Amino acid sequence: MAMVALVCVACGNSANTQQESDGGSIDIFNGTSLDGWRGDTNFWRVENGAIVGEITPGTDLPHNTFLIWDGGRPADFEFVAEYRMTGNGNSGVNYRSEELAELPFALRGYQADIDAANTYTGQNYEERGRTILAFPGQQMHLPPVDGEIGEYAIGNIWTAAEETANLGDREALKANIKIDDWNEIRIVAVGNNLKHYINGVLMSEIVDDDETNRKLEGLIGLQLHTGPPMKIEYRNIQLAILE
Repeated sequence: MAMVALVCVACGNSANTQQESDGGSIDIFNGTSLDGWRGDTNFWRVENGAIVGEITPGTDLPHNTFLIWDGGRPADFEFVAEYRMTGNGNSGVNYRSEELAELPFALRGYQADIDAANTYTGQNYEERGRTILAFPGQQMHLPPVDGEIGEYAIGNIWTAAEETANLGDREALKANIKIDDWNEIRIVAVGNNLKHYINGVLMSEIVDDDETNRKLEGLIGLQLHTGPPMKIEYRNIQLAILE
């Protein structure tokens, strides 16, 4: 299996920091336009070499909206981008996701979460699905379940998940994230093992053995979450397919 570079924009020293081995990433954002992506251009644009998602004062965003990459449905991959958040909002990178037929530019699937307060940044949240699968600092196992999602998704937490290791103190992990500045988000998805890194530090990891509810491939999308005025920027977006 060819692994790709795990070099960060703003790494600190950590036992969870990954180092590199080159693997052939490609740019999936050209830096000048939304070519290859689709979404509601009332909320998404390109500015100063970055994709910008913004909610302005007085804007009504009735549901979470996504800018969806139209380049395929990756299975095993490594995704890396730089992001910067302004305001009190929420965003994230969805992957192995499905597009909803009933709502425009809406996705269901795994998400590497980002929030302005950095309470949840780096966690694994399943949008419109099993909810929080792993908080920052958690390595979790998701066993098979019987029954409906609502029986286990309680209080926005997937209660069937089992913690298998502690990846670090949540406040210490949070201190690794820059405020009102550029950070690096990295997702490594291999089979049923999903890892989220911020600035090179492993924030959450799951092993998903829930064959009924898990996904092994799907769409990638950038999220703009309903809520107060905010702006999220993404740049230097790269993807490497792992074989």
